[in-house]
Amino acid sequence: MAAAAWPLSSLADLLPASLSLTLFLASLVVVLVLGAAAVFFEHIRTIGCTHSLERTAVSAAFFEDPNSLNKVPCPSIYDPAEKYISLIIPSYNEEHRLPEALTETLNYLKQRSSAEKSFTYEVLIVDDGSTDQTSKVAFEFVRRHKIDNVRVLLLGRNHGKGEAVRKGMLHSRGELLLMLDADGATKVTDLEKLEAQVHALAKKDKSSPAPSASSSQRLSDVEIAVFGSRAHLEKQALATRKWYRNFLMKGFHLVVLLTAGPGIKDTQCGFKMFTRAAARKLFTNIRLKRWCFDVELVYLCKHLRIPMDEVCVNWTEIPGSKVRMTSILHMVFELLLIKVGYGLGIWKIYS
Repeated sequence: MAAAAWPLSSLADLLPASLSLTLFLASLVVVLVLGAAAVFFEHIRTIGCTHSLERTAVSAAFFEDPNSLNKVPCPSIYDPAEKYISLIIPSYNEEHRLPEALTETLNYLKQRSSAEKSFTYEVLIVDDGSTDQTSKVAFEFVRRHKIDNVRVLLLGRNHGKGEAVRKGMLHSRGELLLMLDADGATKVTDLEKLEAQVHALAKKDKSSPAPSASSSQRLSDVEIAVFGSRAHLEKQALATRKWYRNFLMKGFHLVVLLTAGPGIKDTQCGFKMFTRAAARKLFTNIRLKRWCFDVELVYLCKHLRIPMDEVCVNWTEIPGSKVRMTSILHMVFELLLIKVGYGLGIWKIYS
């Protein structure tokens, strides 16, 4: 009997030690989870505080004119429009891809400006802290085309594509504002598709019986956003990409759907057009500075009730993409920031 009871007494001796170990591990997990949550919410709060300071800060930014060596004060999105269209090109280490894209873009703009006297334009290149010769390349185009048509905004250090686009939008002069990538993946001529849709939506808005609608309302005063889309190319992309990339992208699109809701199939296309009034509301509210600012724009459009539409554009994959597989994790984190920041009311939306 004594021999049979030995294992039970041994288990009784061991039980308190195993329980204490379990309690210790459980407490450690709880502390780590609470610590991570505290850091996460503090990060969200910090983003909100930074945004509040940026909204009220007076910009001291200026453009450099390499021809006269004068400093040209930056305009504000709150100023009346001076051009028909502004093209904002965020650039980070784009010394090799930027020249071809800029040449094609400016040739198109000059030809159209010659044909249509009311078509005035500016190209705003935002150098997001490049470490190569991007700014030198950009300023060479300013020398050739004059600072009234081509301008370079230097951010000093790298902030992210979202911040580069935001700064460009806030310092542009157009009735219409188009963001496009520095690689020229979407042909600049496709801006006519987005432009036509903006005019169609503006015409619809003017014919609306709503009290705010006015037949004399300028295009820059109507709030409209039109997004270029590569959704029609998805089948071809699925066939050429590796299976794990397709799996990750499908998962990312699902998270985007859960964050911003339905309506826009391709949130990440870098070809988007806004009226001046829409850009003023969106880019004075936007918080994210890197990957998922596009998703935040869709989220803000819905909550600010800014009409938005999606238009198919031509797109060609250009070598040199800065998106890596690890970027997906950063994107998911930023989507979580959107959901929690706005969902819990930590980030306020100003109308």
